[in-house]
Amino acid sequence: MKKCILLLFIMTAFIGCSNSDFNNKNPNIPNYSFTVDLNLNLPAYSNLKFPSNAIYYAGVGAKGIYVFNTGSGYNAFDAACPNQAFTSCTAMTLNGINIVCPCDENEYSLFTGQGKLEYPLKQYRVEVNGSVLRVYN
Repeated sequence: MKKCILLLFIMTAFIGCSNSDFNNKNPNIPNYSFTVDLNLNLPAYSNLKFPSNAIYYAGVGAKGIYVFNTGSGYNAFDAACPNQAFTSCTAMTLNGINIVCPCDENEYSLFTGQGKLEYPLKQYRVEVNGSVLRVYN
């Protein structure tokens, strides 16, 4: 009996421990696996050394990614509009600390990924190793 209770407890613990924050169950944006390393010492990415700066990196994710320095870390989001059909919209554009969907004009914060519509931005993981950022999903 004790073994059954212990087994049930362990199974519940494993089920409760997931990375659902990065699962991004958004029906509008397909999941593409990628890993990209950004060396902040290179001129193309050196703006990321300073808070509130962002860069666009094409060719990964659904429609490229935006990487943003929050001041206390880094966020990376897909450039695809989260509330529009994937094929109907081009990549979002940078507007200060927000990115804007060209189809519905909705703005999304690069600090939080939140906008005013149903789905937030699709977020990716970021690891910092010295002056290199690794962005992946």
